[in-house]
Formats: sequence, C-alpha cells, structure tokens
Amino acid sequence: MDIPEEIRLVCQAIIDKKGSNVLTLDVRGVSTITDYFIIAEGSVPRHVISLAQYVDEVLRKNKITPVHSEGLADGDWIVLDYMDFIIHFFVPELRHHYALEEVWKEGAVVSVPVEYGRSPPLMATTDMEGSKKTTSEKY
Repeated sequence: MDIPEEIRLVCQAIIDKKGSNVLTLDVRGVSTITDYFIIAEGSVPRHVISLAQYVDEVLRKNKITPVHSEGLADGDWIVLDYMDFIIHFFVPELRHHYALEEVWKEGAVVSVPVEYGRSPPLMATTDMEGSKKTTSEKY
C-alpha cells in the first residue's frame, strides 16, 4: 500500500515529540468524511497540546494547513482536520473512554514506517493561527 507523504510526516512528527500509541487507519470506503484517521496519545494535556502544535508546524512548512482544529485550549482531546486525514490526539484516559479504534474498526490498520530516537530540530514555532514565536525548546 502506498502511504501518502503527509501521513508519514504526521506519524514521524508525533514520534519525534515522544507521542505514543500511534495508530493510522485507512477508512476509505468506510467513511465519507476522510481517508485516514491518525490517533495518538500524549502523557498529559500539555504534552497533547505540544504534539498538536508540532504536527501543525511540520505540515504548515509543507504547505498543508488544517481546515478545522478543536480542543487546543484544554488539551485532553485535540482534533486537527486536514480533510484527507484527521488527527486525534488524546490523553490516555480519554482515548480509552472514546475508543475511536472500535468506532472505526472496519478501517484497515496502516503500518507507517518511522525512525525512533531522532532528535527533532530546534525551530521557531508557529501557533495554530500562524503567528511566529521563537523558542529554544527542542521539538
């Protein structure tokens, strides 16, 4: 199966920021709202927010912007919708509670190759509205 480059970028960015339990589902033919769901966890709400912001920045650098985002204020469940794929970031308790894997169990699990142990580059961050911020934090 050919995996779209955007999906690879997302999964690698999540791993680079120490996200966990990443699952990619191909829901073409099962869902009319998107082609892929990517579901991942952060350890606490601040980590979930950081994951979502980093993935958004990586995709924006590749000229890919979300059509909708939700949950950034709280950080326990964040959704980034890019139309062809939707990313769900959860704290573990909410992921277990909503069990999206069960809702979309007819979707095919996609194995996305990623590199573990990479150090993400230092970079200027861009918030979800596109405003630049500088940081010395490693992503």
